[in-house]
Amino acid sequence: MIANLSHRSNANNEFIDPTKRTLLRQIECTPGIRHRELLRTTKFSNGVMTYHISALEKLNMINVDRQKNNKSTRYYTVNIPQEDAKIIGYVRNSVNRNIIKYILDNELCTFSEIRDHIKKAPSTISWHLKRLNDAGVILIIQGVDYNLYRISASERVAKILHKYKDSFMDRVVDSYTELITEL
Repeated sequence: MIANLSHRSNANNEFIDPTKRTLLRQIECTPGIRHRELLRTTKFSNGVMTYHISALEKLNMINVDRQKNNKSTRYYTVNIPQEDAKIIGYVRNSVNRNIIKYILDNELCTFSEIRDHIKKAPSTISWHLKRLNDAGVILIIQGVDYNLYRISASERVAKILHKYKDSFMDRVVDSYTELITEL
């Protein structure tokens, strides 16, 4: 089903207007981009962008992940599986991404090792680890003296980090003009 939607999206892509094409291109370049970031990078007004995003969603060209608990919205192309989109949403945050990379590189880590590597306040590290655990991205192995942290689906997470690495490097197309000239 996803492949079919992706094929349909590509067929419709040449017939959509420049505004929708610009939004679609930015979402393709930075899967999991948040609403405010998309506004900033495209320089569209909120009303214009919301209108065109809604149209792209109705055309089944993008998926929109609306999180009510933290009031955030992320956008993905339809060819990204939902499980991958969930992980991408978490690794778009640089602290989460650094934690995940460190745990991937070391397989099992203590809180102290993570804190020393990330160099953030213990409360910040703890908050991020709790969110990653609640999302199922990491697992906590309870110990007597300390907990150990590991990635729950390390192969999948490593593949996602590798596949979308360019989009995590703050590599966003900064202007509407740049996007239009690429099209």
